[in-house]
Amino acid sequence: MSWHSLRAVVMGLAAAILLTGCVVAEPVVVRTPPPLPPPQVEVVPGAPGPAYVWVAGHWAWRRGGYMWVPGYWAVPATPGYVWAPGHWAPRRGGYVWVEGHWRVR
Repeated sequence: MSWHSLRAVVMGLAAAILLTGCVVAEPVVVRTPPPLPPPQVEVVPGAPGPAYVWVAGHWAWRRGGYMWVPGYWAVPATPGYVWAPGHWAPRRGGYVWVEGHWRVR
């Protein structure tokens, strides 16, 4: 492989990585504390199939205020994983949303 071919491959890979959004962003720090009311009561519909797991709704920061994001059914990427819900965590200067994620039981 010539130097020019190798350079083209490396540049192509770098462009692909940038275009896929693999950039780590700083979390948004919200100065207003999360809502004190408990999570809204959700009517959980029947699961679409046996592999589905209910991902509960949560309070999210949108357009300068908190709004309720409803829950939904999801299939774990790896069988046997469980959903660890997201949560608001105190940070210097306010609060940040820690995303929910799949984890081993």
